[in-house]
Amino acid sequence: MSKRHIAILGSTGSIGTQTLNVVRRHPDLFEPEVLVAGGNAELLVKQALEFRPNMVVIADKNKYVEVSEALKDTDTKVFAGIESVCDAVEMDCVDIVVAAIVGFAGLRPTLRAIRAKKTIALANKETMVVAGDIVTSEARKNGVAILPVDSEHSAIFQTLQGELQNKIDKILLTASGGPLFGRKREQIENVTLAEVLRHPNWNMGRKVTIDSASLMNKGLEVIEAKWLFNVSPEKIEVLVHPQSIVHSMVQFEDGSIKAQIGTPTMETPIQYALSYPHRIESNIPRFSFWEHPELTFFRPDTETFRCLPLAFSAIERGGNIPCVMNAANEVAVQRFIDGKLRFIDIPDFVSKAMETATFITRPTLDELFECDNETREICDSF
Repeated sequence: MSKRHIAILGSTGSIGTQTLNVVRRHPDLFEPEVLVAGGNAELLVKQALEFRPNMVVIADKNKYVEVSEALKDTDTKVFAGIESVCDAVEMDCVDIVVAAIVGFAGLRPTLRAIRAKKTIALANKETMVVAGDIVTSEARKNGVAILPVDSEHSAIFQTLQGELQNKIDKILLTASGGPLFGRKREQIENVTLAEVLRHPNWNMGRKVTIDSASLMNKGLEVIEAKWLFNVSPEKIEVLVHPQSIVHSMVQFEDGSIKAQIGTPTMETPIQYALSYPHRIESNIPRFSFWEHPELTFFRPDTETFRCLPLAFSAIERGGNIPCVMNAANEVAVQRFIDGKLRFIDIPDFVSKAMETATFITRPTLDELFECDNETREICDSF
């Protein structure tokens, strides 16, 4: 494969830093051209000095001077603000855009990259949750491949290789269960932020880890799977698999099930998205069945962790409701982080917003941005 030039949106986050680990292993195959960070100027500067990209963008304009001064003796160009992020993904030197900005903020630059006909390595699930219909339509119109980076969606994507002519009977989407797996409602009434952030298998950012604990992350992934793989929600089943070894499965109409199995690390799906359709060498520790003699699966406890059924409800109602759910959840998670909302109250908070917001049957992109703003304003009144 020829060398691929990449833009990493969210280079200082969990996915971004692991993407750069892949680049370190294969500098002959991957060249970072653009690094984008939200507000972590210190780490962005450190990355820029190591990889010497064509451009860096700090979304927080207040950090521009700090980054610019630190890189003034290099050839790296420095920009700031969300519009600069959107401009950066359109650069001619970029082949692949790793969309790893967390939350709704990732939608606009991802769409700009699609319209610029860049391959998308998608790690921002909210993009598909909020605007899956628009994003997939734009990708088809522009002949753009959307390659999933989430471990579960990458697993599904991998199992479907060579199966495109065969009918999917069911997608079996696995979930670790998160740090609170097995607890009942009365046992999570007063959980602390530290407890919720103590994920047993994955090293992720705070927002994703909290979503994993509430099962909202899996709900978002159900909606994402609907759009990525063009399946109806009733064909998606969630299985809690605490070992995180079977990353997801696909059952076909003859009853056969294919699974993608491996050591739990995000670097494997990141690397596959960057190198697709090739598989390239990796130093990730190999999975051993002898060390994992038992793989277990459970039904999700939707009475205790009520965000998952909320996501299925959002799909069923359609329109802008997934956008409302996503925005309300982002607000609720931040309130939990700030100590202003109990973890157990997150689903009630989100449900209230879903019932209050204005319903739009077929929202345009502009209406989705307005919906996101309206939902956050509604949440301010709770």
